[in-house]
Amino acid sequence: MSELFDAVDALIASRATLPPPAERKRLRAAHGLTIDEVATALKVRRATVSGWESGKTEPRPPERDAYARLLKQLAELYPAPEESAVPVPATFTGAPAPAEAPTLSTGSAPEAAAMTATENTQTPASAPVAAAAPAAETHPASAARTSSMSRRPAAKKAAPANTPAGGTDPRFENGPLAVLDVEDGKVLAYCTGGLVLDVPAKSLPSLVDWTLKEAKLGQPKFVGPGKDADPLIVLTAAALERYGLPATLTQEERVAGRIPEGHKVIKQLTRADWQLTKRGFGPWARIYRPAKGSDRQCVQLCIPSWNALDTRHWGEAGQLAPAELARLLGVYASRVMTPRGSTAVTGLELMTALHPATRASEPDADGKRHSEHNPGSLGKDPVDPAPCEAPDGHPLLADLPRFHVRGPAEKLFEEAYDWARPMTDAECTLRHLVGLDVNMAFAAGANGLPVGIGAPTHVKNPVFDPKLPGSWLVDLSHVDLSKVKVGKDWVELDGSLLPSPFTPKGEAPTGPAWYATPTVAYAVELGYDVAPTEAWVRRENARYLDGWYNRLRDAYLATMADLGVDADLSPEDFLAAMDGYKGRDPQMAIVASAIKATVKGGLGKLRERPRGEGWRPGEPWRALARPTWRPDIRAAVISRTRINLHRKIVKHAAFTNQYPIAILSDCVVYAAVGETPLDFLPYREGKPLPGGFKLGVNPGLVKWEGTQSVLWGEEVRERFNAPELNLARYIKDGNVTDDDNGE
Repeated sequence: MSELFDAVDALIASRATLPPPAERKRLRAAHGLTIDEVATALKVRRATVSGWESGKTEPRPPERDAYARLLKQLAELYPAPEESAVPVPATFTGAPAPAEAPTLSTGSAPEAAAMTATENTQTPASAPVAAAAPAAETHPASAARTSSMSRRPAAKKAAPANTPAGGTDPRFENGPLAVLDVEDGKVLAYCTGGLVLDVPAKSLPSLVDWTLKEAKLGQPKFVGPGKDADPLIVLTAAALERYGLPATLTQEERVAGRIPEGHKVIKQLTRADWQLTKRGFGPWARIYRPAKGSDRQCVQLCIPSWNALDTRHWGEAGQLAPAELARLLGVYASRVMTPRGSTAVTGLELMTALHPATRASEPDADGKRHSEHNPGSLGKDPVDPAPCEAPDGHPLLADLPRFHVRGPAEKLFEEAYDWARPMTDAECTLRHLVGLDVNMAFAAGANGLPVGIGAPTHVKNPVFDPKLPGSWLVDLSHVDLSKVKVGKDWVELDGSLLPSPFTPKGEAPTGPAWYATPTVAYAVELGYDVAPTEAWVRRENARYLDGWYNRLRDAYLATMADLGVDADLSPEDFLAAMDGYKGRDPQMAIVASAIKATVKGGLGKLRERPRGEGWRPGEPWRALARPTWRPDIRAAVISRTRINLHRKIVKHAAFTNQYPIAILSDCVVYAAVGETPLDFLPYREGKPLPGGFKLGVNPGLVKWEGTQSVLWGEEVRERFNAPELNLARYIKDGNVTDDDNGE
């Protein structure tokens, strides 16, 4: 009988009534609990609890029972405060407000938020004139949530109420950034959280002064030795005109990436003792005065109409209304960091922000502190790469003959996959080609990876150490993919259907070549001995990218949760949630795209190539002066990412006898009977093959990239007369133009 009672209790608990999302958050905070503590206690991910508190998702059994019990006990300890006596209207139709109250305007009547009447006081020039009223969180698939307060009926709508507002630091109480626009002859600064400020500045130099002295914009540093983020000002076309700047750049200016040095606005800045960085006044201009001690005076400008927000990564962000753009950039800033330039530049800057080059020393005999190297950072001075790690044209290679082409035994060539093969007769009898894409693949490759901190050391005939970052000259041509170790067992595979894990094109090596540590370690993992003849190793190393990975992972998962894609979904629910997820909140979809671009771009910046400026081979270029110019770190991450994918492919082949027909970077294509990944991935009772492909939103897991027919694939390859055309390039939408040639 007790078992029946327990079953009844569990059934009742599975439908337990939970308080509203805002109350859940209040109860947790009242007891001093963090989201991580609640997630650990309930054995779920942090993003899951965050979704429950925002109303994006609801808990399911068995977690729902435990969560309801937690909230019930907290409610007994911390009863809800009495409701305000001020009446709150249930809806608002957009009619003019009484004279003693601000006007509420809305761009989405069904989702208009309620507000309480506030005393109409005179607003100083730099004080807030509009703020979003708190609104109940809704599912991201619902209509856009918009509400705003403004003292003027003509004001544009402010950002939705779920926009991150400014932090608790009083210096930056208005958030990290503001979007400036002109309305009715007045300059308004749209901040995060729906806040709108009057801007009294009449010129660009006075705007910089106002930003630093009155706007209270910026972002606190991430770690103790770090620096606070400079305030970001986004200028719309109307704001550009107000401050004497062109709405768009000429062709010549676009090529140069800046306006001319003699422009009248630059002269105004110079007269006011403001300076520009060497890149000049371009889409991401930095205006500063030399720092005096810890007092930094610097403002970052972002100019969307000058292509500051690249459409490849930011979509249509540059076309959004000021309040919506403030919301989008504010979410990115709160989850990643305040943008410092392109997503690539921001990705690189995030590494330094999390691991500053220097820190304050312990007090000396006189009680003074000095700057010293921050352990685990790359330091403040650049280091030369090993000759094999240097890209063509590097000063280290200046003595090579002019037209010399370095081969694998001279050059480290760790790149992502671009491999394909003809389909077998058996695969041609199947109906579909299904693409899988690894989520945040390169971020996952960086997680937990030891990388070199200092300069490399040259070693002859070294004993290979899989824990030692470096570049190794070793012959891996003896590795036979038809017989490899999977775990502790030797398995036989059809090696002709597998790409080599040692080259980006999937071709088997034919002799000695340079490889990064993860590639050589994988050869050992497959069961083969290695005997390097030479190496450049970095004995000073650390897991430098761990913090970078963690922040970008959390940013991506939180954003995907906003879009209704939670980290704890079953495979079926995950595929359903991913179907059309971008349409639930297009702005958050842009944020997700920008986060992914931050990963790839940041890693790409580790080996930035010359960008014009009259450079010639053998001469140094600007990026070489950075301590973050580290091609060895980029190579190690790409090596590990490629190896991670190959390991999954081998596990899948050993268990299912299915082999990929094409791989492009982090996308892999299989021939299958059905149309979805669930038709060929070996799930058993909802559990994936250990070490194989697993559907999910977390970095390293896979999502459905697209499906096309086998007939489509054969027709495309026949059209280009290319039996090995990489179909992974087109699997998403099947769109192949006559301009494509498979390259």
